Amino acid sequence: MKKAIFTVLAAAILSYALPVLAGSAEPQTYVIQQGDTLWGLSEKFLNDPHYWPDLWAKNPVVTNPHVIFPGQKILFRNGKIEIAPAPAPEATEQPAAAPVAAKPVEQRVKEITFSVTGGEGFIEEGEHRPFGTIISTYQNRQLSGEDDIVYTDLGRTRGAKVGDRFSIYQKSGAISHPLTNMIAGYKVIPLGTLQLAELEDKVSKAIITESYQEIGPGAQLAPYKERKKAIPLKAADLDLSGYIIETKTGNKAIATGEIAYLDLGESHGIRTGNMVYVVRDVQPDPKFIDVPVGKLPPEVIGALVVVDTNKTTSTALVIKSIDTIYRADRVELLKGR
Repeated sequence: MKKAIFTVLAAAILSYALPVLAGSAEPQTYVIQQGDTLWGLSEKFLNDPHYWPDLWAKNPVVTNPHVIFPGQKILFRNGKIEIAPAPAPEATEQPAAAPVAAKPVEQRVKEITFSVTGGEGFIEEGEHRPFGTIISTYQNRQLSGEDDIVYTDLGRTRGAKVGDRFSIYQKSGAISHPLTNMIAGYKVIPLGTLQLAELEDKVSKAIITESYQEIGPGAQLAPYKERKKAIPLKAADLDLSGYIIETKTGNKAIATGEIAYLDLGESHGIRTGNMVYVVRDVQPDPKFIDVPVGKLPPEVIGALVVVDTNKTTSTALVIKSIDTIYRADRVELLKGR
């Protein structure tokens, strides 16, 4: 029954795009693979990977943007889209030979990835001292950026060497869970990178090689770790539910392109590349509060891709929002999607 519903919803979404699809005399067949997304199908058949959120947002019937399942066949024929029927069972007797139709070419959608700069930040679980600190800037500037000179408390006695690279970051106060008030950790925001240029016994001169935000005295240092990467979408292995516990900006409201931190981590089973959905409960109209309608299905108001994970928390990029997303909103990870 569940797969049948998915089939109907997939047809509803994809049929919405009929005016966009180019006509073709010969049918094209695509077999949905594990991990496929409407994003990928939009890129393959509509030549626009960003079109699938429009299909989702403009179709009020569809509450879940990922309503396709592995093994399902989709036919594109003469500018129309059809769900391929299941093959009929083999007959016990061989029928008369019939003309053999040309077999449609089955195509695979290329892998969809999201690029991150390394400045997304994360929730540090637990307390530890920084490896080093920027103690001054060139001509005592309050703020510095790429190619500027700064001075650190790392020197020969600490084992530092000319050419060593370090990540520069800013650490906030403790972050408490918006529902339980338990301390989740400390927000760490990367500011950039630097490279040591000249050394003394206890201090050093360094050059900022990359900056995501303005850098000033007091910024902390950690051994360099490459955080720029491409994140491929990855189907979930299980169902999970959690919450947005903080945002990179510290604002309560965020939208597409911004960063959120979740109370789901590796220990819960979430993985980099998983897509989670922001959901919000629907309350009955007060006029019908006494009507025994049962619990209404939640609204899906956004989608996020997990770009980094820790033990109990993760960092996620908002890739779609059809309503404002707030700190404390609930998120769901759905197995196979």
